Amino acid sequence: MEAQNHIGVKGHPTTTQPAVRASSSSGTLGRHLARRLVQIGIRDVFSVPGDFNLTLLDHLVAEPELNLIGCCNELNAGYAADGYVRAKGVGACVVTFTVGGLSVLNAIAGAYSEDLPVICIVGGPNSNDFGTNRILHHTIGLPDFSQEFRCFQTVTCHQAVVNNLENAHEQIDTAISTALKESKPVYISISCNLPAIPHPTFAREPVPFFLAPWMSNQMALEAAVEATADLLNKAVKPIIVGGPKLRVAKAQKAFVELVDACGYPFAAMPSGKGLVPEHHPHFIGTYRGVVSTSFCSEMVESADAYVFIGPTFDDSSSVGYSLLIKKEKAIIIQPKRVTIGNGPSFGWVFMAEFLTALAKKLKKNSAAVENHRQIFVPPTIPLKHNQDEPLGVNIIFKHIQEMLGGDTAVISEIGDSWFNFQKLHLPENCKYEFQMLYASIGWSVGATLGYAQAAEDKRVIACIGDGSFQVTAQDISTMIRCGQRNIIFLINNGGYTIEVEIHDGPYNIIKNWDYTRFVDAIHNGEGKCWTAKVKTEDELTAAIATATRDKQDSLCFIEIFVHRDDTSKELLEWGSRVGSANSRPPNPQ
Repeated sequence: MEAQNHIGVKGHPTTTQPAVRASSSSGTLGRHLARRLVQIGIRDVFSVPGDFNLTLLDHLVAEPELNLIGCCNELNAGYAADGYVRAKGVGACVVTFTVGGLSVLNAIAGAYSEDLPVICIVGGPNSNDFGTNRILHHTIGLPDFSQEFRCFQTVTCHQAVVNNLENAHEQIDTAISTALKESKPVYISISCNLPAIPHPTFAREPVPFFLAPWMSNQMALEAAVEATADLLNKAVKPIIVGGPKLRVAKAQKAFVELVDACGYPFAAMPSGKGLVPEHHPHFIGTYRGVVSTSFCSEMVESADAYVFIGPTFDDSSSVGYSLLIKKEKAIIIQPKRVTIGNGPSFGWVFMAEFLTALAKKLKKNSAAVENHRQIFVPPTIPLKHNQDEPLGVNIIFKHIQEMLGGDTAVISEIGDSWFNFQKLHLPENCKYEFQMLYASIGWSVGATLGYAQAAEDKRVIACIGDGSFQVTAQDISTMIRCGQRNIIFLINNGGYTIEVEIHDGPYNIIKNWDYTRFVDAIHNGEGKCWTAKVKTEDELTAAIATATRDKQDSLCFIEIFVHRDDTSKELLEWGSRVGSANSRPPNPQ
């Protein structure tokens, strides 16, 4: 890991002048890459400097429409790019060769699992060193420089090693366009001696990308729509469940068209929360088997037909593969394929096109909506605690619910926050993000940094457990330096609570920190930051009032003390089932 970069942070002018000015860098690889990033919508690039990427960073700094944000470590730079993509649609990070690349690798793997187009740029060795049998620093001591490249092959959809200028233009453009088309991360390694060298292929301003939209096979589309409509129009109480692939398919608008047209109730898979409109009158909650929102699993599993749109049936979403779903009643719509029960499957049918076409073929059927209204009992609101009564998790999230609005976005860390946030109702335009499938603890710190940088119209509310925070805490400093006004709730319960409920042991207990003093030390009187410790409901109410009024322009860090065993009932159930799934004995040989 290299030193933190302090160049070009938004809201904090620097006296350090870039080594390259925009006028003198035209016609170079560095200039071309910088302009390409701007053209595709990137305004902030997250980086950690190292000797192999310094010249490239000069060219990014010289681009007036780019803001280079130095992070405390490469892992957080990758997480920040992940969060940035969720708000902006595409993101980028820049690190140095091998020590930086392998540090950011974990974050890139998480972005791959979530279908996020992160452009990971690595400053590589001097082009003259390839094939020379030389051993370089920042490597494992072998003259083979391909170790980093081979690692990235497994977690990116395209890899480019740029070590000559003749085809650098094509390599860079191909990598970036592939990231956008596939909605997956890509890896671009650029030799450290190339960014500043003029070359004829970079003489002109890059022509903006035109990525032709993918079109469905028309015959397959028509057949899929006809078969699906035939099944659903015969159903008595059909239901729709939205999943995480709605994002990569860019089908959220088409999803709303469908639910408006058909009148069916709809739910979200846990990993699809935030991608479907919870303010819609037909929304019935989160479907997650036995830990679903009240009356949601009953509605889904009793339906005579269910339409899963963009699902992922992993062990976490399915609570240890315990969903009571029958394949013959399911219609599975993935970004490029539609499968109907045990019967036909239609390929090269794109989700958004399919949903729009299907909406025109379905008969209105509100029977299941009426059924849900008849059986639904609203959840109770926790009673106010006594003045000195210890704060409970259910009380915390009651107050967080009251904070949510169209001008907020929520970032949830892996852990009990997952389950508590699933129960919150998202108002219109309130955004919600978390990392469900990859579930890398500590993700939310960097993701909050990146998301807040991209979504300046939102105030980000993040909920982070103490164990996760200890993994990536440093980049609170970058949030302060960027002038962000996030509200971070640090849940201090002394350990890895989610692991406790799966399988307990002494390794789940962590060394406690004085978290507010830690953040105060990072603040160090520079920028706007306010901290508070909270142990009772009255203290929580006062802290939230301060954060949303007097300190609304500051980063607010609120440490909340809760008992180690104070968890949601959903986590208890989920933990026992996932633990059971993990401990299955080997099948007989």
